[in-house]
Amino acid sequence: MANYAFIDVQNTDSTTKQILGFEIDWIKLFIFLKNCKKCDKVFFYTGIATNDFDMLNILKQLKDIGCINREKIVHIYKNLDKNVEIICSKCGNKFIKRIDMGYNHKSNCDVDLTVDAMQFLEKDNVYYLFTGDGDFEYLINTAVKFNTKVVIVSNGSKIIDGPRHYSSRLSIKLRKLIKDYRGQVDFENIDNYRLRIEKTI
Repeated sequence: MANYAFIDVQNTDSTTKQILGFEIDWIKLFIFLKNCKKCDKVFFYTGIATNDFDMLNILKQLKDIGCINREKIVHIYKNLDKNVEIICSKCGNKFIKRIDMGYNHKSNCDVDLTVDAMQFLEKDNVYYLFTGDGDFEYLINTAVKFNTKVVIVSNGSKIIDGPRHYSSRLSIKLRKLIKDYRGQVDFENIDNYRLRIEKTI
């Protein structure tokens, strides 16, 4: 029996910042997982820009204390701009306005995390999976077949992001797995970790 932690950094970081209003100290999180959750290995998956010296420094510190880092260079893609037809309210004339749709930053580590996790699928092992991303549905279903327990660490709060429209960082797919496999797939609210992992100025 062994415990493992797999941290989807982008998903977890946006959850705590956007929903809960705090920033994670990744070194504190690593120490918490090693000491309190008794994790044998902690895996850290993140995209990184070449000039992000703060994250490069964090990655070095994590590596020095035993974290297994899986970082990828962030690729920046230009989104296609849109042409929108606008009718002038005064003269009734139509004209086209070009809308700049900005840039998309892409660095997907989902496959890396899944491949790493598949290596430790054994009876009575425990995975702490830091994500709310439904793309990990297949991995979790596979873990259940191997009697590997999965603890999804995220936040289930819903936020209003439009008229009568709510969104959440915890996907519907993961909510269903937690419900269907109670005791085999559990949920822990990352907000309960706040005092142990919050970054302080």
